[in-house]
Amino acid sequence: MIASYIQWVSQNPLTSAAIQFAILGTLGEVLSSSIQKRKIALHCYSSQLLGKVAAWALLGIIIKYGFTGMKGFTQALLDHQLLPVFMNSGVGWAFAVSTLTNVFFGPQMMFFHRCEDNLILWRWELGGMTKAWWTLIWFWIPAHTVTFSLPIDFQIGLAALWSVVLGLIMGLTKK
Repeated sequence: MIASYIQWVSQNPLTSAAIQFAILGTLGEVLSSSIQKRKIALHCYSSQLLGKVAAWALLGIIIKYGFTGMKGFTQALLDHQLLPVFMNSGVGWAFAVSTLTNVFFGPQMMFFHRCEDNLILWRWELGGMTKAWWTLIWFWIPAHTVTFSLPIDFQIGLAALWSVVLGLIMGLTKK
C-alpha cells in the first residue's frame, strides 16, 4: 500500500497534492466546526462546500510549488554561505526549509486562502489574520520541520494531514 502511494505521488505530483489537500484540508475545517458546535457541522452552506473543496485543491497545488521553490531558495542561500553550515542536511536542513517557507511563503499563501474563502462565502473579512499568521511560528514551523525531515514523496501528504491536526487544535481552542 505504501509503495502504491509513493508511486501515485511521484507520478502525479500536482494531482496528488490537489486531492490530498482537497480531502484533508476540508476535513480539518469540518472537524474544527464540529468540535466548536459539538455536533457534526459544516463550516459553510452545503452549496458552498464544493467551492471549499476546490479551494483546498488549488491550495495543495500552490503548496507543492511553494515547497519545491523554497527548497531551491534554501539551497541557494546555503551555496552562498548565507545560512549556517549545520543547515546543509538532516534536521538542520528541515528546520531551514520550514522556517524560510513559513516566513517568506506562508503569509501570502494564508492571505490567498482567506481571499478564496471570502469569494466562496460571498463576504470580505480579514479578521483573525494576525492569529492565523502566528500559527506559522508556533505550529507550522515545528510541523514542517518534521515534514521536511521525511522523504519527498511523503511531504505533501503530511502537510495536508497537518491541516486536520490544526483543525482539531482550532476547534478545541476557539470560543
